[in-house]
Amino acid sequence: MLEQNFQQDVINIQNISIVPKLLDVISQTTGMGFVAVARVTEDRWITCSVLDNVEFGLKPTDELQVKTTICDDIRKNYRPVIIDNVNEDDEFRNHHTPAMYHFQSYISMPIMRLDGSFFGTLCAIDPKPNNLKTFKVREMFSLFAELISFHINAIEKVVESKISLEQKSNLLAKTEIEKLEIEKIKLNIEKKLIEKNISLEKMNNELEAFNYISSHDLQEPLRKIQLFTDIIERDEAKNLSEKGIMAFDKIRTSANRMQNLINDLLLYSKTKFDERKFELKDLTSIANDVIEDLTIEVENKNVEFKIENLGTLHVIEFQFRQLLYNLISNSLKFSIPDKKLIITITSKIINSAELDHLLFLPNTKYCKITVADNGIGFDPSHNEKIFGLFQALHTKPTKSTGIGLTIVKRIVENHKGFIKAEGVLNEGAKFDIFIPTE
Repeated sequence: MLEQNFQQDVINIQNISIVPKLLDVISQTTGMGFVAVARVTEDRWITCSVLDNVEFGLKPTDELQVKTTICDDIRKNYRPVIIDNVNEDDEFRNHHTPAMYHFQSYISMPIMRLDGSFFGTLCAIDPKPNNLKTFKVREMFSLFAELISFHINAIEKVVESKISLEQKSNLLAKTEIEKLEIEKIKLNIEKKLIEKNISLEKMNNELEAFNYISSHDLQEPLRKIQLFTDIIERDEAKNLSEKGIMAFDKIRTSANRMQNLINDLLLYSKTKFDERKFELKDLTSIANDVIEDLTIEVENKNVEFKIENLGTLHVIEFQFRQLLYNLISNSLKFSIPDKKLIITITSKIINSAELDHLLFLPNTKYCKITVADNGIGFDPSHNEKIFGLFQALHTKPTKSTGIGLTIVKRIVENHKGFIKAEGVLNEGAKFDIFIPTE
C-alpha cells in the first residue's frame, strides 16, 4: 500500500482529465510505445498515469527502484534527457538503465511545481530507436510538462481547501447553525471549482486562437492608415511642405514595418515548431536596422550607441530583431533626463565550463550578447521579477505594458538560451543573453 501522500499524488494526476489525451498525443506524434507521468522523489519512483502499447508492464501506482531510472538524474539537475539511439549515444551507451529495461530511445522532461519544487517526470521509452532530438518534440514535452504542473497546482489548492474545510467541519459540527455554514462554504467551493474548470477549459481553447485573432484585428486599422496615407500623398502632394512629405514617408515606413511584423506574427502562430527558420545572420546589421527603426525615439534624446562587431549567429531573424528592439527601446524609455544616455551592445563567445550556472549545457559554446545602459536602472531585488508578465517596475508615466521583457525572455528560450538581468538604481541596467552557437 502506498503512503497517503503518494496516493494523493497519483489521484491528483488521474483527476487531470487531459493527461490521457496528452500521453496519446505524445505516442501518436513521436511513435513512442510507452508514455507515463511519474512521481519521483529521492527514494521513490511511482507511476501516476501510463499509456503502454509495448507491454512494458507498468500500471498506475506501480513502482520502480528509483536508482535504476534515469529520472533520478533528472531529479538531481532538473534537466531533460533525450536519447534517439542508445547504441549511438556516448553518454548512455553503457548506462545500466537502458540495459535493464531493454529500450533504445528515451525522453524525459522534469515536471516542476509552480513554487519551484520537483514533482516528477513526463517520460517515454521505446524498444526501437526514434527521432526525438527535434525542436518540435522538445517544445511539445516542455509545454505538456508546464500544463501538467499548472493543473497539479490548481488541484493541490483544491485538495488543501477541502482538507481545511473538513477540519473546520469537525470543529463546527456541534450546532445546526454551524453545519449550515459548512454546507454554504462547500457549495461556494464547488461553485468556484466549476467556474475554475470552465475557465481553464476556455483558456486552453483560446490559447491557440489568440495570436491569430489578435493579429487579424490589427490588420484593419493598419490598412486604413496605409490607404489614407496613399490618398493624401497622391492627391495632395503638391500642397505638402518638404517636412510634411518626410512625415508621410515616416508614416509609410512605420506602417510597412507594422505590416511585416503582423505577417511574421501570423506566420509564427501558424507554423509548427520545427518549421521556424534559423538562419546565420549578422547581428551587427540587425542591431543597426533596429536603431534605424527607432529614429523618431532617438531624435529628441542625447544618446550615444556603442556597438562592437557582434559577429554572426543562427537565429530566427524577426524574433531576434524584436528582442533587440524591446531592449533598446526600454533603454530609451527609462533614461535619466538631462544626462547623456549611453547604450552599449557587445558580444563574445564563451564555453559553458567558464561559468557556473545550472542552465548551461555541458561542453557547449555560447554567444553572450550584452545590452547595457546608464539609465534609471532598477532595484537589484527585481533581477528575476523583471521578466514576469506585466511587471512594470517603474512609476514614471510611460506607455509600457510590462510585457516587453516577457517577450524577450520567451524569444531567448525559443533560441534554447537564457537571459540574466542586473540593475542598479539611477546607474543603469544590463541584460546578458546566452545563446548556443550550434
